[in-house]
Amino acid sequence: MAFTFAFLNYDKEYLTRFTMKAKKYLMIHADDAGLAWSENLATQQGMLTGSINSTSLMVPCPWFYEMAQFAVKYPSLDFGIHLTLTGEWKTYPFRPITPVNQIPSLVDKNGYFLPKREYIRDYAVLEEVRLELKNQIEFAISLGMKPSHLDSHMYTLGVRQDLLDLYQELGETYKLPIILSKTLISYTGESSTKFNLPHEKCFESLFMASMKEFEKVGNTAFYDNTLSNLPDGLSIILIHPALESEEMNQITIDHPNFGAKWRSQDAAYFSSEACKLKLKENNIELINFKSPIMLILLGA
Repeated sequence: MAFTFAFLNYDKEYLTRFTMKAKKYLMIHADDAGLAWSENLATQQGMLTGSINSTSLMVPCPWFYEMAQFAVKYPSLDFGIHLTLTGEWKTYPFRPITPVNQIPSLVDKNGYFLPKREYIRDYAVLEEVRLELKNQIEFAISLGMKPSHLDSHMYTLGVRQDLLDLYQELGETYKLPIILSKTLISYTGESSTKFNLPHEKCFESLFMASMKEFEKVGNTAFYDNTLSNLPDGLSIILIHPALESEEMNQITIDHPNFGAKWRSQDAAYFSSEACKLKLKENNIELINFKSPIMLILLGA
């Protein structure tokens, strides 16, 4: 900590350029905490004894409360809110926090979130999205959580300009950084070139396994290669860990993309000694939204 305070005497622009060029910084970010017990336990184990150093919680999910209590118990760890507007699982839908009669454009006839981000792009009413997402954040805070950042489930907030504007507005309102990324927008099938974005605030050295890599080499090989070739500066790896279990098999039925096997590979790799060795061999320093250097880089 004294080292960090000494750095604060330097010009901020110089410090940023110096640190970004001189070091490989990495955030290993576990999405979807709160989705299920198997997801929570894998994330908790990875954060306490493995290499996972950041996560975000899905407030509308059945196991959110248990994960929120973990966040309250370990306030020094890095927990964000995984803002959720969709529920992609065939037999495991999510209900919003807001009464459904107040947000009819976001739900199906049974009051559940719709499964595809295209429905949000084409039909969501902005004020209803704002109400639901603020309620998600406020509910998390009411349980004692002190979130460090916001991000977007399935990057659904990246499919329309007004949703991207709202995403940034929420970050400003709650004084929290957001994971804004042209790369993630491209993963939704939209083109980031049609949106007005603050490029200096976007995270673009960002890595996430795809179905192609999963089927061709497996996630373990993908992560090994990513760590071996990580560029200098700040990078983020987005993962989705869960223990191998009948629970996850049932939740992800007919959904191999980010399915049970995929998540068990993520959990195994980022809780392994092999991952820690790979980080050490490549001189990679793990940082997250609570790291002093991240606060400097974000302008906090």
